Amino acid sequence: MPARTGQQYVEGLRAQEREIWLGGERVRDVTTHPGLTGGVRAIARLYDMQHDAKLKKVMTYKSPSSGDKVGRSFSNPKTRDELETRTQMMLNWARASCGMMGRSPDFMNVTFAAWGAAADFFGEKRPEFGDNMRRYVEYLRENDIVLTHALINLQKSRNVSGMFNLEEGTALQVIRETSAGIVVRGARILATLGPLADEIAVYSPRLARHSEDHSPFAVSFSIPCGTKGLKFLCRDSFDLGRSHFDQPLGSRFEEMDCIVFFDDVLVPWERVFLLYDVNRLNAVPHVTHSTAHSAHQGAAKNLAKCEFVLGLALLMTQALGNAHLPHTEERIGELMLTTELTRACMRAAEADAELDQWGVMCPAILPAESTRNLFMTAYPRMIEILQLLGSSSFLLTPSEKDFSGPLAPQIEQYLATDSIAAKERVKLFRLAWDVAGNAFGSRQVLYERFFASDPLTRARALAAVYPKGPVMERVSEFLGRSDEEW
Repeated sequence: MPARTGQQYVEGLRAQEREIWLGGERVRDVTTHPGLTGGVRAIARLYDMQHDAKLKKVMTYKSPSSGDKVGRSFSNPKTRDELETRTQMMLNWARASCGMMGRSPDFMNVTFAAWGAAADFFGEKRPEFGDNMRRYVEYLRENDIVLTHALINLQKSRNVSGMFNLEEGTALQVIRETSAGIVVRGARILATLGPLADEIAVYSPRLARHSEDHSPFAVSFSIPCGTKGLKFLCRDSFDLGRSHFDQPLGSRFEEMDCIVFFDDVLVPWERVFLLYDVNRLNAVPHVTHSTAHSAHQGAAKNLAKCEFVLGLALLMTQALGNAHLPHTEERIGELMLTTELTRACMRAAEADAELDQWGVMCPAILPAESTRNLFMTAYPRMIEILQLLGSSSFLLTPSEKDFSGPLAPQIEQYLATDSIAAKERVKLFRLAWDVAGNAFGSRQVLYERFFASDPLTRARALAAVYPKGPVMERVSEFLGRSDEEW
C-alpha cells in the first residue's frame, strides 16, 4: 500500500475494535467521540499532506521493497541531504500542528526505522528476533501504520537511589511462554496517541539496570491496539467541544494520554523483538542510535513550537501596542534566543551527522540530545513570558457567540485597540489562553517538562555522551605550564 490518505487512516481506526475508556464509558468509535474526534481529524490531515502535490516529493519516498511512495519518516537516510529532506518532512508535520502534537506518527517511525536497519543487533543471540524486527518495520512502512508506545512501568515506590522498583503485579512482565507467543501482564504509561493509533509498541528506554541480567520485565514487542486483554484508560479530554474560535488548539490537537493495562495479553512470537535480555535492553538506544533519531524528530517538534510561541508573542505585543517597551523587547529577545538555539542544535545534528555501522546517516547525538535537555526548562519559561506579556488581556476573551449577542456593540467598541479590531483581538488571546492558560496549555507545559524523562535522567544521559576528556585536558595543560611558558 502506498502512503495512506487521511480517509484511509480513519477507516483503519473504525475497522479495529479496541477497548478504550474515557470518563467511565467505553468508547466504541474514536472517530466520532466528541473528546477524541478532533485529534483523529488532525492526524488524518497529516496523512493527507503526503498527497499534496506541492509537498509529496518531500513527504514521501520510493519504498525499497514495493516501489510505492511511502512516508518519508520511515526512511533511513544515507546522505546528509537525505537527512535534511527527512527533517523538512518532519517540520512540515510539526508546523501543521503548531508543535502541539508531540507524538505525531513520525516519532515512532524514525525509531523503528533505526531498529530495522539495526535488526542484526536484535538477532545476535536469537536470530528470529532480528527477522521479526525486519519484517515488522517493512509492515509498518508498507501499511503506513500509526504507532503509540508505552515506555514506563507504574511503581508503588522507589528505592533510595531513586530508581524504579519493578514489582510483580504492577510493572509489565512476561508471566509465561506458549507455543503461540509470550503472555504479559501489568500496566504501562503513558500511551500518548493511544486511542488514535493502530498498534502499540512496548519497550523501555531506561539506562538503569534491572536486578538481574535475565529479567521477565525486559521485553520489547508490538501488537495491534485491538489485541484481546489490552485496555486503554484515558485522562479527561481537553477538547471541550468548543468552536475553533473559542478553543483553537484544544479543539484540533487533543492527542490524548492513556494508562495501558495488559490483562494476560498474548503477544505472538513474530511480534517479539527482545526477551529477558537486560544487557541488550539497556544497550538498544545507543547501539542502534534510535535515541539520536528520536531526539532529532523531537528537535523538529520543538522548533515548530518555538516558532509558534514566538509568533504569538509578537502578535500579542503588536495588538497591545507595547512592543516598543524595554521589558517587552527583553522578553521577546529571550523567545528569539530559545528559538534560534533550538534551530542551531537541530542543524548542528545534521551538519555533524555521520554514517553509523548500520549504514544510516545518523544525526550527531550531542546537539540532538541537547534540545531535549534545553526544552525541559525553556518551554515553561516561554509560557511564563507569554503570561507576563499578555497579563489581564488573557481574561478579556468573550466567546464567539457573544459577538452575535446583545453586548456585541459594546464588545466591538471597548475591546478594540489602536491596531486591531475587537474580534481579532479576542480571537488572538483565546489562542494565547489555549497555549498558556487553560488545561490544554498546562498539559503542554507538563508534557515538555517530562517529554524525555526527568531532569536527573536527562542530565545523566547528556553526561554519558558528552566528550569530557578534551575540555579537562585543556585545563590540565594550562595548569601544567611552566613559568617560562606563555
